[in-house]
Order: sequence, then structure tokens, then C-alpha cells
Amino acid sequence: NASAGSHTLRAVATDNNNATASTATITITVNAASGDTTAPSVPGGLAVGTRTASSIALSWSPSTDNTGGSGVAGYDVYRNGSLVGSPSSASYVDGGLTASTSYSYRVRARDNAGNASAQGTAVTASTLAGDGGTTGKRVIGYFTQWGIYGRNYRVKNIDSSGSAARLTHINYAFGNVRNNRCEVGITQASDPNSGAGGDAFADYTKAFGAGESVSGSADTWDQPLRGNWNQLKQLKAKYPGMKVLISLGGWTWSRGFSSAAQPANRQAFVASCIDSYIKGNLPVTDGAGGPGAALGVFDGIDIDWEYPVACGIACGTPEDNANFTALMAEFRRQLDAVRPGLLLTVAVGAGIDKIRVTDPAAYHPYLDYINVMTYDFHGAWDAKTNHQSALFDSPNDPSTGDQKLYNSNDAIEAFISRGVPAAKLNLGIGYYGRGWTGVTNANNGLYQNATGAAPGTYEAGIEDWKVLKNLAWPGYTDNTAGATWIYNGSTLWSFDTPANITRKMGYVKTQGLGGAFVWEFSGDDAQGTLTKAVSDGLK
Repeated sequence: NASAGSHTLRAVATDNNNATASTATITITVNAASGDTTAPSVPGGLAVGTRTASSIALSWSPSTDNTGGSGVAGYDVYRNGSLVGSPSSASYVDGGLTASTSYSYRVRARDNAGNASAQGTAVTASTLAGDGGTTGKRVIGYFTQWGIYGRNYRVKNIDSSGSAARLTHINYAFGNVRNNRCEVGITQASDPNSGAGGDAFADYTKAFGAGESVSGSADTWDQPLRGNWNQLKQLKAKYPGMKVLISLGGWTWSRGFSSAAQPANRQAFVASCIDSYIKGNLPVTDGAGGPGAALGVFDGIDIDWEYPVACGIACGTPEDNANFTALMAEFRRQLDAVRPGLLLTVAVGAGIDKIRVTDPAAYHPYLDYINVMTYDFHGAWDAKTNHQSALFDSPNDPSTGDQKLYNSNDAIEAFISRGVPAAKLNLGIGYYGRGWTGVTNANNGLYQNATGAAPGTYEAGIEDWKVLKNLAWPGYTDNTAGATWIYNGSTLWSFDTPANITRKMGYVKTQGLGGAFVWEFSGDDAQGTLTKAVSDGLK
């Protein structure tokens, strides 16, 4: 056994008469921990923190070395495949970057014996525009496929309201998961009982006129890509730093996930999603679609499975837990094979009953970030009124059991305590209220019995903020819970005001969260008041 340090070895070849034929020398270095040949664990949880026009802050979960090993010495940070830094701790600020530019990062770990791990999962981040007017936090909004109908909300409205300039990401809701495939290209009324449904017309065949278009130009009859997806592509061209993701599932279209995520179906399912949404290969319908028709629309995939193991419109199975994690791994593998930097995200339930039956510590390393749906904690399905999206617990809340933890802070803490970096978590904001009628006139209607759901424009018990703000009813604030409501003596609506959104954005900053996301744009007013409150509140 050689001692630590540099050693020169000399090899001599001789013949049978001891005559030297040739010699060769080599210098080798023996590490102090010469018996350590095992690399540290691969760094996980790579997350983006504060961004400026010229820098991006990164953090990740510390690696561990093998038992009896030489110990973790530090990390190597790679930007777009090139080594840019070697910090000793699990964080790094990459500087000297170009404004409004996207970069892909990976990190590996090194030990004191010189062993290096594989590079971890890539994360992509963009520097801010050079005007200093944005925040460094994620500002994500959902655009709904069906919003172009009764709500008369177009992709153009995201821009004309002033919201687009404040966004980092848009999620398009939704893509259906049916028969172990991403089902694309059909037009069929949605059936909550079977999960069937689709709207290729809204997605990519509807022709928008010049006045409805982001670009100001009308669609032509022979365009292979029309509809909402072409409008999103136009919006991205106007705002180059913006990313657009397809959200799969949602409440109505999630029942297919449990089967699709099973080992026998997983690989083909993921491949079908990537083929349609990332490679852009669309079924031809109504003169639109074809190979590569949607290429460049979507920058990643958002999984909105409601809910693994637990119950949404349908109930899951215990096997969903492991299958959910494995599904994330398979999406990550196939996305990286197409192009490193493609995004993979999830929208997850915020109730502890939804969180504890999955394994965030296992699945988060495959994800760029997690949208925690911190709303719909309470609604007209409850006999008593309550806050639909409280920020904190209140000692006055009469809820029992798991519902005692139905608030944003307890949801966020549940993920952090399970090993998810705070910077990977986004807080959810609803652009609507939940309402009750027949409410007992006491305590300004809060925590009181009700006879049923308040009438709503599209559905009983729910109403857009843009409608609720004009009711001019008495308004109330629960400073302990961080929640607001209005009450007229018999009907109560619980929803976030711009002021309460500002308070929640302060929480995002204080807790070091990655940002916020909103459901959904059409609930805002024509001036984008709520989206501006989210963006301004994160500065």
C-alpha cells in the first residue's frame, strides 16, 4: 500500500542477458483516503432562488458520503454543460449573466478522495429583464381551455390586462389522461362520470380574428396551428422569458392517472404526452394539426393528479404512492432525453390528508417546482362557514381532525418538514370566492351554520373576484387567520382581496418560497388587479 502523495513508478524491460531494452515512467497521486472509491450521493432538490438581470441563486439538498468515506468536500455547478463554480456548501450564486436569458444548471458532489457523483437533475431559470421591475420569484397563472366561451377570456386578455408582463409561467388547463395515454385531438363534451372529454377546437383549430389575436393578425384557414395554443405561442414571442406548460388532469380529468402510472403503462404513457405536447405531433382535425404542429408551444409538463392514493372525483389506491414517484422519474428521464431544461412540475393538494399519503421527499428531486393548492380548504360542502384560503390557523376555528390543519402555512410546513426545499414551493391564490347562504347572523357570519351554497354565475357556491368586488357588502378581516370575507346578513363569501394577497406575498418572501401561482386569469378584472397584487407583493 502506497502512502498518500505523489509517486513516480519506473518500468524497465530487459532481455535474458539483463540488457535493458526500454524504460517507462509514470507519476501517480495517491489520495489521503486511498481506500475510498465511492462517490457521494447525487445532489437533489436543485432549486432556483433570487434572480436578477445578471445573476441566478441556486440551492440544493446537501449530499452525503458513504460510511467510512472521506467526507463531502464540495460541489461542482454546471451551467449549460460547462463548469462555472465549485462551492463548498449547498448553494451558489451564478453571476455575470445576460438579462432575459434562460440557463440550465446541474450540480454534482465531490468527496475528499476525489470521487465525484453523477450530475443531478437539471433546473432551468431565466434572468430578469434589465428594467429591475420584476421580482425574482415565480409568478404563475392558469389559463383555462374553456375560458374562451362563456367567460369570453382570450389569451390576448392576459396581455391587454397588463398581467403578461408580470408573469414567469403560464399553465394551460387541461390535457386529458385517458386509456393510459395523453389524449389529444378530440372534441367531446366532458363527462365527469367517465373522465371522457376534450376540446381540440379550443386547443388548436379555432381561428381567432385580428381583434382577438395577441399579434393583431387573423388566423388563416390553412394554418396547422390555430386556437389557444397558437395564441400562447404568439404571447411567448412577445415575452421571450415566459414559459408555458401543459397541465395534465385537473379535477375532472385525473381518473386516468392511477392506471397510466402503473409499471406496465408508465413508459408509453409518458412517451405519448411528450410526443403530443413537447414534440408537437398533433392529430389532424378540421384542417389543423400534423407532425410538429405544436412544436415550441410548451416548455414543460405540469402534473395535476387529483389525487394520488386519496380521493378527488375518483379515489386512488395505495399503490399510487410509489407509482406517483416513479411517474415523476419517468417524466424527468424522457424530458431530459428530448432536451435538458424542459420543465416538470406538479400541482398538489394542500390538505394534510392528501400530503401524508405521498412521499414528497422521494418525488421532489425530479421536479423543478411544486404548486401547493392552498385554496378550497372550505366551501359550501361544509355545514358551517369558514375561510376558503386562510394563511394561518386560528384558535377560533371550530374544525376538528385533519381540517384543523387546513390553512396555507400548515400545508407549506408539511412539505418542508418532509424534505422539500422552500424555494421549490409556490403558494396558491384563488381568483374566486366560496360562498354560503342562509348564514346565521352572528360573528359577522363567520363559523356559522348555513342552509346551502350561495348562488353563483356558473356554479352554486363559487364566484369570480371580479364579480364579488362590486357587491359593496360589508367586508371583514381575520388578522389571526390572514383571511377576508364579505357578509350581507344572510350570504357570506370568503375570498382574497388585493390587500390580503399582498399579505400572503409577504409570507412567500419571509418563508423563502419560490413564488406564487393563481387559479385562474379570468377571475381577475380587465386591469389585472389581482395579478399585479401578486407581482408587486413579491418585490
